[in-house]
Amino acid sequence: MTQRKEFDLGLEELKAHIIEMGNRVERSIGDSMMALENVDVPEAKRLIAEDKELNQIEDKISELGAKLIATQQPVAKDLRRILAAFKIASDLERMGDLSVDVAKVVVRLEGQVLIKPLIDLPRMAEIVQMMTRESIQSFIQENVDLAYKMAKDDDLVDALYSQIIRELFTIMMENPKTISQANLLSFVGRYIERFADHATNIGECVVYLVTGSRPDLNS
Repeated sequence: MTQRKEFDLGLEELKAHIIEMGNRVERSIGDSMMALENVDVPEAKRLIAEDKELNQIEDKISELGAKLIATQQPVAKDLRRILAAFKIASDLERMGDLSVDVAKVVVRLEGQVLIKPLIDLPRMAEIVQMMTRESIQSFIQENVDLAYKMAKDDDLVDALYSQIIRELFTIMMENPKTISQANLLSFVGRYIERFADHATNIGECVVYLVTGSRPDLNS
């Protein structure tokens, strides 16, 4: 096997691990939001327990990438591909942690009835699921246009988060007994907003991979 062939096979394995992480993260935020809507504590605990599997995939990416750098000595764009995989895996792992944070809120809500039907939080979750999926697509396809789309989607998430905070503040003012749960729901909004930030980071990483320059998609 030629050195280039071996390197290309290693890159494909890296991409496969990134796709697996992305799929797990996309599923986890959807499942954690469903658990919140139903205050489903057993499901939330299952999601918390599964988080270690995502960490294990990140470890595989780190080990494989380090091996490729040591044995193949890649330069220029090939090296950027590996460095991008490291950074993307780190962002995905953090996104998984944020899904766990949502699940932990569900555990704290055990036995409670939600103070209001959830509308904007599930909408935020749907957008960040799409962002996760498209950010990984942008990496696999090296698609800069799709990477830049992350910033526009992030703006939508930020707008929904602001709307949620205003609504929860109004509810707390009208009924102080709701303050504890309203605070927990505001935490969930913040977790999802940060989730979108990490997806945007992946978009920036893809732009760097393709162009060699570091953009700021939030500017």
